[in-house]
Amino acid sequence: MTFDKLLVANRGEIAVRIIRSARALGLRTVAVYSDPDRSAPHVRLADEAVRLGPAPAKESYLDAGLVLRAAADTGAGAIHPGYGFLSEDAAFARRCADAGIVFVGPTPEQLDLFGAKHTARAAAEAAGVPLAPGTGLLAGLPEALEQARRIGYPVMLKATGGGGGIGMSACRSAGELTDAWERVQRVAAASFSSAGVFLERLVEHARHVEVQVFGDGAGRVVTLGDRDCSLQRRNQKVVEEAPAPGLPPHIRKQLAAGAHDLCASVGYRSAGTVEFVYDAAREEAWFLEVNTRLQVEHPVTEEIYGVDLVDWMLRLARGERDVVRDPGAPRGHAVEARLYAEDPSRGHRPGAGLLTRVEFPAGVRVDGWVETGTEVTTSYDPMLAKVISYGPDREHALRRLDEALARTRVDGIETNLGLVRAALADPRFTAAAHSTATLATVTDPTPRVDVVSGGTLTTVQDWPGRVGHWQVGVPPSGPMDDRSFRLGNLALGNPEGAPGLECTLQGPALRFSRATTVCVTGAPAPVTVDGAPAQQWEPVTVPAGGLLEIGAPDVHGLRTYVLFAGGLDVPAFLGSAATFTLGGFGGHGGRALRTGRRRCAARARRDRR
Repeated sequence: MTFDKLLVANRGEIAVRIIRSARALGLRTVAVYSDPDRSAPHVRLADEAVRLGPAPAKESYLDAGLVLRAAADTGAGAIHPGYGFLSEDAAFARRCADAGIVFVGPTPEQLDLFGAKHTARAAAEAAGVPLAPGTGLLAGLPEALEQARRIGYPVMLKATGGGGGIGMSACRSAGELTDAWERVQRVAAASFSSAGVFLERLVEHARHVEVQVFGDGAGRVVTLGDRDCSLQRRNQKVVEEAPAPGLPPHIRKQLAAGAHDLCASVGYRSAGTVEFVYDAAREEAWFLEVNTRLQVEHPVTEEIYGVDLVDWMLRLARGERDVVRDPGAPRGHAVEARLYAEDPSRGHRPGAGLLTRVEFPAGVRVDGWVETGTEVTTSYDPMLAKVISYGPDREHALRRLDEALARTRVDGIETNLGLVRAALADPRFTAAAHSTATLATVTDPTPRVDVVSGGTLTTVQDWPGRVGHWQVGVPPSGPMDDRSFRLGNLALGNPEGAPGLECTLQGPALRFSRATTVCVTGAPAPVTVDGAPAQQWEPVTVPAGGLLEIGAPDVHGLRTYVLFAGGLDVPAFLGSAATFTLGGFGGHGGRALRTGRRRCAARARRDRR
């Protein structure tokens, strides 16, 4: 199984991670990419790069034929699938073997066994792993209703394929189960090519705990401790930590033994994770599923055990079975926060756009793929980066993570950064009394301004603007009526050049999450706060939840200005925060404000302490 060139069949931060680990082993690397990822970091980092196709994953990263052709054309002897995409596709693993290419992961048979939740449950039962009351595959709704009565509500209706929270529905009554039946089957058929579903008892306020395993494929399996992944949104993880806090010793021992026995019973190969549902009130844990791949949260395990799981996977794939060894006792505590391009206030709706500023702090581990100037698309998973902190104990690790996130900046699009910091400070989480339902009750306290209406042309400007760049084709920018702009800032006690908004013709409608003092200047125009007239040229406080509306100038002039106490928190580009729409830079994403954009550039400067 020797090879000297590895193809990485993935994108984003995991592709960067795999390429770096492979190069450390002296392997040459091949990256594959879709059109939006043409200039992505993993493409630049690899020795060679092959275009797969356009943005849709089915026409690029999920097309097994294209990936195998890229491997053949470049002479790659192995493929590491990372996670997601083809990582748990047994048919793809078989095609790799048929082509004489090493699949860096479990065997096709193991992917088949654990890829369907009903067969995974059967294997767990045979290995003596505790199972929550549930069923096998259901033949129809009448059987589902009968079995739900036997198990007792609430129950979870689950698709047997896939993961990541897709194809699941909590049902608390026969009516809810009836309503969910066809919907879950339809999602399952579309997402996993299988409409098979089953029932499992729903544990309310459960914790999600998992055990990292690694096997050599010849019977030796080691466990590398446990992780808690309970802070989730829509059944997808946001914060993970290792070891799992507040776990009774007998439960920790039970989970490790169950994970080991299950994987040893099938001669498991490579990295995997056995997941459990833990009922803290009853101190009971039940088998959930097996993820036959590297997990997103693997860095926290690496930090407390001092291992490199990607290195282990690659060495094992080259035939070095002695790499699978007992790692010893864990040391310290590690916590990981996932940063997503999404708006928590709108149901975690994914976002897209130009990142105008990306800054990560030194002193902590950051596994990411974005940088200033990255164009984020909604074609793929919205994760931008993982920030991982380590400390001698949980308190130190959590404090270091919060300090690191306070120094993290991702500007230009909406992210969950504020929500993650709020979750880390939640008393339930700090006391390890949280559950998978906790994050849904946490809100982001970061000051924000929502664009209810963007107006005709509303842009961020500052004074004196962007000057001195004519020689490179960038004309001067800044407010057209700089006197009105500067006077508005001075009325608020700001530096006269602090960033604000320039409104051409019809002004915007802005809703504020916190009480904010503003000053509207420029051409005479109707201004209201929650429908009541407000004066121009005077500081006005908009209450929390209040709506500021600026109409079109009545007779004289075209432009009005909205200045904010403290200014706007907008990154500088070429020395200025001013928007240059033709160039696509400056301001908020290099464009005018858009209706429906949430927490855009128009927000008060936040506390960076």
